[in-house]
Amino acid sequence: MKEEHWQGALWLGPDYCLLAGVSGNARPHAHYAHQLLLATDEPLRLLVEGQAHCARALLVPSQQEHAFELAGQPLLALYAEPLAFSLEQLQTLAATAPAELPALVERVRQLPRLPLDARVRQALGAMDEQLTEHISARDLAQRVCLSLSQLERLFAEQVGLSVRRLVRWRRLRLALGVALEGSTLTDAAHAAGFADSAHLSRTVRELFGIRADRSLRHLQLRLLD
Repeated sequence: MKEEHWQGALWLGPDYCLLAGVSGNARPHAHYAHQLLLATDEPLRLLVEGQAHCARALLVPSQQEHAFELAGQPLLALYAEPLAFSLEQLQTLAATAPAELPALVERVRQLPRLPLDARVRQALGAMDEQLTEHISARDLAQRVCLSLSQLERLFAEQVGLSVRRLVRWRRLRLALGVALEGSTLTDAAHAAGFADSAHLSRTVRELFGIRADRSLRHLQLRLLD
């Protein structure tokens, strides 16, 4: 069977990402972002935790396994990070979301972000400064004057991931941005702290169910402030 690739415009913001295009093949996968899917033609058909869903708007919470039943479905997709957006916000957005990408970007920009403990914000900033290096959760905790257990508890409550798993997610976001700007997967991997392109490719496959070497070249990137 011929593999169909995800295609379209990918707009990458600091805590969200928007795709306007057509779905491709992807094996069942789960990732950190909440995912809001909006049909731009026929209702979307999706498997979530093995259950079939068909609707014009579908919301997949963070870490739930999902996959499209069919490739080639026109859609708008919003990937929203749980540390910034609640499911309730996205449910409200789904009911009134505009059908055009620029208008949807403006709506997302206007959504209030969830409050974060100042020490969590500080730890996130320190994490982003060190993505190409080894990042120790214990060192991050010391930088924000917390014990390791206190930092992990705050991350579990407010971020929804452990420090280690959030490091991997933020490295992946960085690497995808670099690759979509035209760099090789090897250069993108090194720019984001992955060991090599194989490590990056495995992570993309695990979290998004696609092959990075075949799929990324069909997407047109725009970086948003």
